[in-house]
Amino acid sequence: MTDLYDRHKAVLPDWLALYYERPMELTHGEGRHVWAADGRKYLDFFGGILTTMTAHALPEVTKAVSEQAGRIVHSSTLYLNRPMVELAERIAALSGIPDARVFFTTSGTEANDAALLLATAHRRSNQILAMRNSYHGRSFTTVGITGNQSWSPTSLSPLQTLYVHGGGRGRGPYAELSDAGFTAACVADLRDMLGQSRGGVAALIAEPIQGVGGFTSPPDGLYAAFREVLDEHGILWISDEVQTGWGRTGEHFWGWQAHAQNGPPDILTFAKGIGNGMAIGGVVARAEVMNSLDANSISTFGGSPVTMAAGLANLAYLLEHDLQGNARRVGGLLIERLRAICAQLPVVREVRGRGLMIGVELVEPGTDRPNPRAAAAVLEAARAGGLLIGKGGGHDTSVLRIAPPLSLTVAEAEEGAAILDRALRSA
Repeated sequence: MTDLYDRHKAVLPDWLALYYERPMELTHGEGRHVWAADGRKYLDFFGGILTTMTAHALPEVTKAVSEQAGRIVHSSTLYLNRPMVELAERIAALSGIPDARVFFTTSGTEANDAALLLATAHRRSNQILAMRNSYHGRSFTTVGITGNQSWSPTSLSPLQTLYVHGGGRGRGPYAELSDAGFTAACVADLRDMLGQSRGGVAALIAEPIQGVGGFTSPPDGLYAAFREVLDEHGILWISDEVQTGWGRTGEHFWGWQAHAQNGPPDILTFAKGIGNGMAIGGVVARAEVMNSLDANSISTFGGSPVTMAAGLANLAYLLEHDLQGNARRVGGLLIERLRAICAQLPVVREVRGRGLMIGVELVEPGTDRPNPRAAAAVLEAARAGGLLIGKGGGHDTSVLRIAPPLSLTVAEAEEGAAILDRALRSA
C-alpha cells in the first residue's frame, strides 16, 4: 500500500482528499461489505459517498451492465438511445414535476452546473441564492455558489451569489428559536435580501439535507415558505437531490417532499445513488425551463447506454424491494440506537438525520466548539473496528457521516452501532 500511496502522491494533485493516516485501497465488495487490498473485510456505512445505494456487486446491475456492454458501449446523444429514453421516462414520472424533461450528465457537479445554466438562461440573470454551509460540486460555477469555505478554493465566479439563512437548524443566529420562529426569521431574511438585490434573481439552489455540510437540515416546510416569496419574484427553485434522492431519507422519495406544501421544485438535480457506482447525474425541469436554451447542445458521455442500463436495473431493484421503506425502518432503529449510545458522551453534541442519512456532530467536551480532532480519531477507530464511515460539516469537519446502502439489515445496523460505540468512547 505504501508503494501505491507513493505513486498516488507522485502523479495526482495534492488537493485530492484521501481518508485515513494510512490510506486504503478497496479491491471488491458484496452487499454492504467491502474488502481492502490486505484482505480485511469492512462493513460499509458510507457507500462511496452515498453512491453505492442498493448494494455492492448487485447481480441485477452487474448483469445489466455486462449485457449492454456486449451490445454497444457508447453512441453519444446524437443518436436515439433506448435505455436513456426509458430511464428518463421513469425519472420524469417519479420526479413530481409536471411536464418534466430530463437531461443526463455524468456527475452531480455537472448536473448542478447544467441546472445553473438553465436557470440563468431562463431568467436572464446571473444572480443565485444559495444556502449557507452548502456544497454543490467542484466545477467553476458550483464552487462559486458553495457556502462552505473548506470546499470552495476560489472566490472568482461567473455568478453573483447571495447566501441565505436556513440550511442548518442547529447553529447560527436563529438556532435558539422554535421551528416556527426559525422559519419565520429565515423567510424575513430572504425578503430583506431580495429587497437589496439589483434586478431579477435567477434561482434559489438548496440541498433539502446538506450533505458535505454535515447532514444538517431546516424544519420541514422551510423551502415551501421560501417558495411563496420566490414565486412573488418569479425566482426558480432548484432542489439539489444528489444525496437526498431515491428514498434515502426513508420518509420521502425526494428530499423536497418534506417541503411540498407549495408544489415541487422547478428544477431537480440528481446523481450518486441512481447508478449504484456508475457515473450518472442529471437534471429534471419543467419543459418551459428545460427548453429555454436557444443553442444546440449534446452530451458525449451523459446518457451512455451502459450507465443507463445500470440505472434502469438499479431503480427497478430499489422500487421492487421497497428500499425506501427499509431505509425508514432500519434507519429509524439505527438513529435511535446511536442516540442512546451518545446520550452520555460529552464529545457528542447531536445525533441527527433521517432514514439512512445520519450525522453525529462532535464537540470539545463541555463546550459548543467543533472537534475535528475527535472526528478524525473516531474515523480511524471505526476503521480499526471494521467499519467505514465518512465525515464532513461546515464547522471544521467535525461531523461523522453515516450513510450505508439502503439494503442494510437490522443485524448490520446493530453491528455498525456497536463498532461506533467503541470508537466514540475511544475518542
